[in-house]
Amino acid sequence: MFIAFIAAIIIIDQLVKYYIRLTMLPGMSFPVIPDIFSITYIQNPGAAFGILENQRLFFIIVTLIILVCSAYFYPKIKKMPFFLRFAFSLLLGGAIGNLIDRIRLGIVVDFFDFHIWPVFNIADMAIVCGVCMIIYYIFTKGLPED
Repeated sequence: MFIAFIAAIIIIDQLVKYYIRLTMLPGMSFPVIPDIFSITYIQNPGAAFGILENQRLFFIIVTLIILVCSAYFYPKIKKMPFFLRFAFSLLLGGAIGNLIDRIRLGIVVDFFDFHIWPVFNIADMAIVCGVCMIIYYIFTKGLPED
């Protein structure tokens, strides 16, 4: 199930990004809810909020380290409660989705635009949700035991 969740996040993320690239030009935007939410095609050369712009190699290396560590700890992750396995699958699926963009395109495709927040994508949502779930679990239940 863990691998299936990761694959689902990657596939959904990449299909939507492909559709955005196919149907829109960078900078193009169309309102979904006027003055609140738009679909806006942004090519992000950095991380969240545009930080560390043009540090592609750094992000690729960090993501690869996370993936290697996750593979190493996979036997432990498999034994964790479903909630944590799901959280890790969100985190890893999102990280891989953005990694694919960085390797293939040199940028990350972002498109959800809530006008009061920087533009983001499905992979970003998965990463944030996964990290928040892990933090929530640690604060409410403590660190998982072997």
